[in-house]
Amino acid sequence: MRRALVTGATGQVGAYLVERLAADGWRVRALVRSPAAASWLEPLGAALIGGDIMDLPRLRAAAEGCEAIFHAAALVTTRHAGWPLFQAANVEGTRNAIAAAESSGAKLVQVSSVAVYGGAARYRDTPTDEGTPLAPLPEHAFYARSKRESEALVMEAHAEGRIWGTAVRPDVIYGRYDRQFVPRIAPLMQRGIFPLIAGGRAVMAIVHAANVADGAVRAVDAPLAGGSAYNLANDFDVSVADFVRLGAIGLGKHVVRVPVPMAVARLGFNGLRMGLRLARGKSASNDALSTLYFLTKDNPFTSERARRELGWAPPVRPEVGIPDAFRWWREQRG
Repeated sequence: MRRALVTGATGQVGAYLVERLAADGWRVRALVRSPAAASWLEPLGAALIGGDIMDLPRLRAAAEGCEAIFHAAALVTTRHAGWPLFQAANVEGTRNAIAAAESSGAKLVQVSSVAVYGGAARYRDTPTDEGTPLAPLPEHAFYARSKRESEALVMEAHAEGRIWGTAVRPDVIYGRYDRQFVPRIAPLMQRGIFPLIAGGRAVMAIVHAANVADGAVRAVDAPLAGGSAYNLANDFDVSVADFVRLGAIGLGKHVVRVPVPMAVARLGFNGLRMGLRLARGKSASNDALSTLYFLTKDNPFTSERARRELGWAPPVRPEVGIPDAFRWWREQRG
């Protein structure tokens, strides 16, 4: 029977990886800081191993006998976190995952991010694919910098013949176990009203976590995947308006969608940016601009390479996944 180790199993993608691997017949080990707190993973199919990605001997021991390591552990965002924290968790954590793969002979699949492309540079005249040049990143883009550096480590180790490695790049992830995206939007929707800039026609840069797991698991057996990175960034086209409509179903709430003209939205966001810049600095101001792009520009990414080379076949459609994500948030909150 095939064996796999999942790091970051208590996170959103990690949990879906555990489910998917177990359903495919793998024996799954999950490296978790607290087995007691992570006991909910056991019914999903995981054998829990206490440890941390920063503890290399423990990580190596957990990977022994495994055919694949799915490295989903990462620091995504935390208030007041500077570069040293992101570098330690994401860059040095990946360096340890590479060492564990090298010692065990396991294939390494790193869960990277479209953050490697940078911010506004991803919005081009043509779709952003894996051949798009990686623009310089601002110093304060700690998460993006850490993901670019950690992905480069995986590709370097593969090129040197030390490991077999690949990476997948999701954009904004939603689904069950979400601590980032849905928890920010759902409280606004629960008020019963949601603004739709330019009618909410923009196609969102989102992907369901189960569909990310599908691509990551397929990558292990894909002949062309070694040494390559793959966008998993547009499973299905979902407009902002449709996302709010489907989310309201999951919340069991009637949400009035109020159109907001683009000119009005720009004025509001410019004011917000100025306020954030004064109160919290340039980074917070840039976050506001990123939010405006996210809500008004179509998903810039293409995942055709993953469909072609990995056989990526996203199993969860938005009509099912979006209501389920909001329903799960509501139930957890209750």
